[in-house]
Amino acid sequence: MNHLSTFIEKMKHYMKVLDDKNVFKFSRITGKVVWNLFLVLLVITIAGGFFATGVGAGYFASLVKDEEIRTYDNMKDEIYNYTETSKIYFSDGTLLGNLRSDIVRQEVPLKEVSPYLVDAVIATEDEYFKEHEGIVPKAIARAIFQEVTGAAVQTGGSTLTQQLVKNQMLTSEVSFDRKAKEMLLALRLERYFEKDEILEAYLNIVPFGRNASGHNIAGIQAAAQGIFGVDAKELNLAQSAYIAGMPQSPFGYTPFTNNGKVKENLDPGLNRMKTVLSRMLSGGHITKKQYDKALTQDVTKEFTKSSPSPFENYPHLTMEIEKRATDVMKVELAKQDGKKYSELTPTEKASYKKAADLELRKNGYKIDITIDKKIYDAWQKAKNKVPYGPDITNPDTGEKEMEDVGAMLIKNDTGEILSFVGGRDYEQENLNHATQSYRPNGSTMKPILVYAPAMEMGLIQPGSIIPDTKFTYANTGGSGAWSPNNYDGRYHGLVTARKALQYSYNIPAARTYVKMDRLKATEYLYKMGFTTLSEEERYYPSLSLGGMTTGVTVEEATNAYTTFSNQGKFVDAYMIKSIKSKDGEVVYEHKSKKTDVFSPQTSYLTLDMMRDVVRGGTARGLPGMLKHPGVDWAGKTGTTQDFHDAWFIATNPTLTMGLRLGYDTPKKVAQGYGARSQRVWAALMNATYDVKPELLTKEKHKRPSGITSASFCGISGKLPSKLCKEAGLVKTDLFNVKYLPKEEDDSLQQVKYVVNAEGKKFKAAANTPGEFASDGVMINKDYFDDINLDNIIKDDWDNIIGEDELKDNGKAPGAVSLKRNGATLTWNASGEKDVIGYRIYRKANGSDSYSAVGEVKGGNSKSFKISGGNFTYIVRAVDISGKESENSNPVKVGKDPAPPEEDKPKDPPPPKDDDKPKPPPPPGDDTEDDPEN
Repeated sequence: MNHLSTFIEKMKHYMKVLDDKNVFKFSRITGKVVWNLFLVLLVITIAGGFFATGVGAGYFASLVKDEEIRTYDNMKDEIYNYTETSKIYFSDGTLLGNLRSDIVRQEVPLKEVSPYLVDAVIATEDEYFKEHEGIVPKAIARAIFQEVTGAAVQTGGSTLTQQLVKNQMLTSEVSFDRKAKEMLLALRLERYFEKDEILEAYLNIVPFGRNASGHNIAGIQAAAQGIFGVDAKELNLAQSAYIAGMPQSPFGYTPFTNNGKVKENLDPGLNRMKTVLSRMLSGGHITKKQYDKALTQDVTKEFTKSSPSPFENYPHLTMEIEKRATDVMKVELAKQDGKKYSELTPTEKASYKKAADLELRKNGYKIDITIDKKIYDAWQKAKNKVPYGPDITNPDTGEKEMEDVGAMLIKNDTGEILSFVGGRDYEQENLNHATQSYRPNGSTMKPILVYAPAMEMGLIQPGSIIPDTKFTYANTGGSGAWSPNNYDGRYHGLVTARKALQYSYNIPAARTYVKMDRLKATEYLYKMGFTTLSEEERYYPSLSLGGMTTGVTVEEATNAYTTFSNQGKFVDAYMIKSIKSKDGEVVYEHKSKKTDVFSPQTSYLTLDMMRDVVRGGTARGLPGMLKHPGVDWAGKTGTTQDFHDAWFIATNPTLTMGLRLGYDTPKKVAQGYGARSQRVWAALMNATYDVKPELLTKEKHKRPSGITSASFCGISGKLPSKLCKEAGLVKTDLFNVKYLPKEEDDSLQQVKYVVNAEGKKFKAAANTPGEFASDGVMINKDYFDDINLDNIIKDDWDNIIGEDELKDNGKAPGAVSLKRNGATLTWNASGEKDVIGYRIYRKANGSDSYSAVGEVKGGNSKSFKISGGNFTYIVRAVDISGKESENSNPVKVGKDPAPPEEDKPKDPPPPKDDDKPKPPPPPGDDTEDDPEN
């Protein structure tokens, strides 16, 4: 037992010793194992990291493998390729406004941006902007963690550089692929561009909701102006904080609705402003004092008011500029592609037009126009201060239509359109009546198609005689005969071309035109910019009176008249001076080109004829309406078929202005249309004078060499003959020396004539008593082969005798009743129209026989002077064939001596009876002249 106990004790001793050794050994071994395990794990971790990094890098590489390597120039073009609103500028450089666009954006350099705004954006959107190289891994990791954990606060992982890349170089899709490309391009962008360049580009592309007019805006300049009404450089701290907070949710934080009204709840935007200020404070951008002051500032009272857009202020002008700028740009885009726009197919043209419109609306062009702001504004006011014709009801629609107006003012030498009136109310009709409304131009066609071309061809001169008598043109084109009438429904005889134009007689113009080469005549219209004249209507004789199928715009009609003031050279009117890119590169610049149309001599003669229209013709009331006397105006009135339109166009050495009144649905204009059109014209010209008096100088149209004054016979236009001079028909007018008359007048012949009871002159008959006939001048009947001379009203031709003899009525005239008034015998008319005079007989008182003592020529003359003495008088009427009436009652003068018983007074011999038939008298003529209008 003792041995066992001893053994057990020894074993415990050995075990104790063994345990002590094992613990030490175990500890040592364990330490080695743990260290080795740590090293193994470290190696595995590092290897795993490298593996994960490799895998991640490989995955990243696979995501961006298709992304092309972009050069500096490529990247520059892309980050600065943002939509910017094109701007329109008046001729004096004043901003008209922006071209209409889906988004309003205005580029601004960084140096023109408030430092507060720059700090606010950096503090809010990218606090490490100035330090990072395009991306911030910590921020990306934080954003991923927040996304995975669903954290309430999302700080975002994109730098400003990444946001710029996303907006300008990539699509907006949400994917790892796009995110990888975004990070790669951000790193590359930072290598090529300075921080300020990146920040400037960002500030110009970021959206900021809406402006005070309800339009979408982008870029800091548009935001500053559209929200606070100041430039970006003028933003204060609170305003900067408000705007800087908006990019996170532009339409959530914008203070305005889409109709330009201030939102009822502004808390989201104001709370966001406070967050921005807090970040600026914590980032060290502002002091606590600045922070506190900004918090107390009520920015809502600093919101700008809604202001009308350029379209709202200038609807006709804005729409016209958009159309013209697009027309210019589509040609330039085709040219850039090596194509000629006019040679493209309709589909290609439509494609270029669409591209041009998009180009202008997104690429921030500067469009300079010719419109003078002062004149244009004055015209828009003046047009509303004059009376117009009444509103009428359209029977098809039941809607009211107003008498509308289109007017155009053009600078002659350059073709610049200085002003226009597109209409009285754009909202009602959405039509520019000056540039887009095509209507027949009435008698304003006569100078440009008839008189000037005819003078250029040498067919007429201002003094040329043109019959204004009944006229029918047998149209060989199958549409029947054409018989034009004058507006007053009357004929005016043989008139000069000058007078025909002065009073706008239609028949002389028509007679002239049908004798012309009409293809050659209409070529002049094409040269002067007419675009709607069809090939068929060039042959229509009614074109001479402005009878067009489609019509012409006020712009085209007015532009044609500038040719006369430009000495016969046509300069096409224009409104777009130049279009420049936002970098200042000239994309388009208008260059005026002159086209030879008429000679200076023809132009001046036409002007001189049109001067008479204003001086005393159909526009004679105009000078009294104008504020600026002495201006050398030459113009023409016009009225279209059925009185649907009233035109007036006039030119002076500097300016040409045209105007048309009428309804959109062609209807008869109210009475007084001529005076009304001139009154509106005068109101606009007076408005021009009020703001730009220097444009209305008293300079005269320059008379070129090759013009002279010459005399001509007023019945034929030829050199005056002796008979023409005797008849008092010599007239004087201006001539182109090339076309002076060379032949002597042969239209007249000398004849004997009598005057009937109505005071009209007739050719004497073969048996007419010679003492009652006088020497006179008569038109040679064969001279005018297509005119019935009976229809000629001998306006101032007192000495011209009609071609017909006075018809004998076959009976003796009736006796007259004689009276004495002192030394004058008077009697009543015989009552017969063929009476050509009276014979006076007397006898000595106490004598028994009468003897003739005189005669009175003219059946309308009824008095005779007597001498003293003692006589008894009687009078007998004499007709065209010499038959005498019975004795009148005797009138005794002086004393009657007692006669011898065997003496008896003897009566004069009885009148001879001549029953030869005579032609009937011609119908009475009316010499009153009534001009058009």
